[in-house]
Amino acid sequence: MASKRRPSFDTKSFLARVGDGRSITEYRKGQTIFSQGDPSDAVFYIQKGRVKLTVVSEQGKEAVIAVLGADEFFGEGCLAGQPLRIATVTAMTDSVIVRLEKAAIIRVLHDEPAFSETFIAYLLSRSIRVEADLVDQLFNSSEKRLARMLLLLANFGKEGKPEPVIARISQETLAEMIGTTRSRVSFFMNKFRKLGFIAYSSIEDGIEVHSSLLNVVLHDQP
Repeated sequence: MASKRRPSFDTKSFLARVGDGRSITEYRKGQTIFSQGDPSDAVFYIQKGRVKLTVVSEQGKEAVIAVLGADEFFGEGCLAGQPLRIATVTAMTDSVIVRLEKAAIIRVLHDEPAFSETFIAYLLSRSIRVEADLVDQLFNSSEKRLARMLLLLANFGKEGKPEPVIARISQETLAEMIGTTRSRVSFFMNKFRKLGFIAYSSIEDGIEVHSSLLNVVLHDQP
């Protein structure tokens, strides 16, 4: 008698359901998901929305170190023995977040190769992004850094279609993300708009990013 074939593991379905060690929470814009110094005991997955990761130095200076969107994970440091959170994660838009307790994600990583492949692929792409961010900070002008960040926020270069309009984001946040001042961000945003690379009536209402903005990243602009 032939043995029953085990059904294939559906990662998307797994991450969409509440289950053993998995919970789903809706966060409003501005809500904190976890804070710097909290116990590091779970990994999170973004079903919907966008979050920002910020760190605060001992001197009280705050910096945005990442902005993440749908289908991305965060908090994976707990899997490497990180006892406390080194960053604060805040919802930038209304968001739906899956929380996977450390034991639960270790179990599924061990038991389900399909999930492991998805998770490892994400970690590798995140590592590549961190390296690219470092190169960007070290060698590119603030103008190029801003252009690259806007393209990343609009998902240019990722699978699927880019987002036509980036969700509301303040000039202060953009300045923190690229390591410059709000006045420089304002200057370059006005320049990009005049050149037709982006469009917006108010930056807080959303920014329409055009593929022509790649010209700033690939070539020196006057």
